[in-house]
Amino acid sequence: MIRRTVFKRQVQAALRRSRAVALLGPRQCGKTTLARQWVDSDSPNYFDLEDPESLARLADPKTALGSLNGVVVIDEIQRRPDLFPVLRVLLDRKPLPAKFLILGSASPDLLRQSSETLAGRLEVVVMAGFGLNEVGSRDFSPLWLRGGFPLSFLARNDADSFVWRRNFIQTFLERDLRLQQGMAMPAVTLHRFWTMLAHSHGQIWNAAAPASSLGVSEPTVRRYLDVLTGVFMVRQLQPWHANIKKRQVKAPKVYIQDTGILHALLGLKTQGDVLAHPRCGASWEGCMIEAVIRSVSPDDVYFWATHNGAEIDMVFLKAGCMYGVECKRSDAPTMTPSMRIALEDLKLERMAVIYPGKRRYLLDKQVSVVPQESVAGGMKDLFG
Repeated sequence: MIRRTVFKRQVQAALRRSRAVALLGPRQCGKTTLARQWVDSDSPNYFDLEDPESLARLADPKTALGSLNGVVVIDEIQRRPDLFPVLRVLLDRKPLPAKFLILGSASPDLLRQSSETLAGRLEVVVMAGFGLNEVGSRDFSPLWLRGGFPLSFLARNDADSFVWRRNFIQTFLERDLRLQQGMAMPAVTLHRFWTMLAHSHGQIWNAAAPASSLGVSEPTVRRYLDVLTGVFMVRQLQPWHANIKKRQVKAPKVYIQDTGILHALLGLKTQGDVLAHPRCGASWEGCMIEAVIRSVSPDDVYFWATHNGAEIDMVFLKAGCMYGVECKRSDAPTMTPSMRIALEDLKLERMAVIYPGKRRYLLDKQVSVVPQESVAGGMKDLFG
């Protein structure tokens, strides 16, 4: 059994210091399973807003919630945005008899209501599927192929995992995007758009090609991209702008956040399929970037590129310093002109070059080549 220790500690700490905690993340990433470690699903303190019985209990929400003590869990909160004003009133009681743990898929309604109605009362914890720091380096290959969604990663075999992911994509298109997010495109067209994003994985975003292919405007395509980002299916790495004279790239880089979903969109069923595909390197890069973000918890994440060809896969801020990360799927990475330019122009504290090998070595006093298995160790193993 893979224990979600990191997320459990984050939620415990948030519940101690905040009146309400929002546990957000994509569907099927394990939010409900984690929440049940505080409140059993049969408890009167547990409300699942996809359950008709829970909805009936909340016919008069202030009365139903106001009489409870301890931790109260409300799952699928985005289905009842009208609960937020009630929660604000209940959270302002003194003394406070109950704290609320609300779960959701980060729909625009949820984020808007929480930011406006519960400002200063709500702490957000973002949850994801399994990560390298949870499964361990020995299971990196299945994690890379299948992604981190628990039911995909823990499937009996690769074929079952692939079928689950394809079904998840179809359900997500119909339910989350078209019904809950109000995307008016037919599901087939949305699937085409998502597949286009998969083929652009790891590349600088250009809205012109997908807009032309789908027959919509570029602002519409950007809105669809933002919706997929808001429901944790896509990660946009924004460009970092340094105060230098070089012309710098201003468009974001786009990644499918879960590599299992990426591979399903590309039709890659086995490890051999992934290794033979032209997007193999980009897929591995995305997997490493997600692993670094999970392990170091940076304050802000960016990438950096100039129109002269200099580029760093990821730069991030941590404790007031800027660090760089390069992902090189090669046997023995060497120092490149881009790395030297980035060190000089961005004034990086240190840079880590991640590769799939086993040996750690220095390229420069500020640049270390780091095995992929060290990524889960956080800042110390990456830059120490």
